[in-house]
Amino acid sequence: QVQLVESGGGLVEPGGSLRLSCAASTLTLSNYFMGWFRQAPGKERAFVASLWWNGVTKTYADSVKGRFTISRDNAKNTVYLQMNILKPEDTAVYYCAATRTYSTSWSEYQYWGQGTQVTVSS
Repeated sequence: QVQLVESGGGLVEPGGSLRLSCAASTLTLSNYFMGWFRQAPGKERAFVASLWWNGVTKTYADSVKGRFTISRDNAKNTVYLQMNILKPEDTAVYYCAATRTYSTSWSEYQYWGQGTQVTVSS
């Protein structure tokens, strides 16, 4: 069974950085589009970034473009989300997800991790 496990969340001050990790098991990253989503309290899960199966093409939400970077390490079967210049509005639970078909909609992703909390506050 596919398992995605996120880690790396925490409490940071505005302007700080965090790197989230998504370790995948029973799933080859080159066969999937990998995505990062986030969900703030009372809001629907929102797209953050995706890395296409080819490991090259990347897509970002406008709100994080230029600050966040998605990448992967095939040897470790792990996807990363480097988050820089964090803002309070970035506060959310961040989820790693996988889908066979490209999409920026959470409803199109088949596999999900349990999420990791990111809180940006002073």
